[in-house]
Amino acid sequence: MSSVMRLEEVADYLRVHPSTIYRLLKKQQIPAFKVGSDWRFNLESIDRWRANAEKADPATEVAMATRDNVQGL
Repeated sequence: MSSVMRLEEVADYLRVHPSTIYRLLKKQQIPAFKVGSDWRFNLESIDRWRANAEKADPATEVAMATRDNVQGL
């Protein structure tokens, strides 16, 4: 996997719906940068962000991912 991912790739990597990624971007809660009008995500930054989020409150991350996966069905 490339160290820079597109939005759909990071959603798959995190096992959440792309709308979850857009919501996190809107709230500036996920590390990302823009290339033109497209969002890009550095794999190492995403891994650090996820590890920090899991240390802070693992139940929140699991609940968010579960809710979004159920809504995506």
